[in-house]
Amino acid sequence: MRALLVDDDVDLARLLADYLSPHGVELEHVPSGDRALARLSAACFDVVLLDVMLPGPNGFEVCREIRKRGDVPVVMLTARGDDADRIVGLELGADDYLPKPFNPRELLARVRAVLRRSRPLANAEHLAVGPLALDVPAHRATLDGKDVQLTSFEFRVLVALARRVGETVPREELARVVKGDEYDPSVDRSLDVHISHLRQKLGDDAREPQRIRTVRGVGYVLVAPRLERLGGS
Repeated sequence: MRALLVDDDVDLARLLADYLSPHGVELEHVPSGDRALARLSAACFDVVLLDVMLPGPNGFEVCREIRKRGDVPVVMLTARGDDADRIVGLELGADDYLPKPFNPRELLARVRAVLRRSRPLANAEHLAVGPLALDVPAHRATLDGKDVQLTSFEFRVLVALARRVGETVPREELARVVKGDEYDPSVDRSLDVHISHLRQKLGDDAREPQRIRTVRGVGYVLVAPRLERLGGS
């Protein structure tokens, strides 16, 4: 499990890293909201541990931005434990809220509970982007009801784009989706070729693509009317 701790308390970060590591949690620490958003754009995490009182954007602002970008679970941590702050955090999309000081064991239990609640949706994930449908567990893509034969590389890239439809997904993030947490420049260099193959298989115009567009120097964006999760609320 990869967790991103967003907190300017270095001692707390060290304590949590020491406690969580033997429990299979790789903790990465950043001290500010700006750096947290930068890391979330560059890498994938299973959960975000987010303090409210931060230099720069506060935890509420960061939580709001995280929810605009995706559905990574967020557990808010704060010394401000009154009900108003807790309610605001939950209304902004936080999955849980733990006031300081807290027992690291309780934090671990809450993180595991949050992940149990979120993973059934991920494991049963079906994405619909206009006439394009992706059955993630079955590794199946259909366009207008007809199967589209994709390589494993192509399918994972397409899923990553579909999960953030309408947003530009950086090249480095797509490379990590394919190769795991470690960025692989060789995969980055081959992305253009695989995107070209994807466009062909999806019937996209290579000269003026309407489905997968290139954002030069940044990455790619999957353009569609809307994205919905089938079979869910």
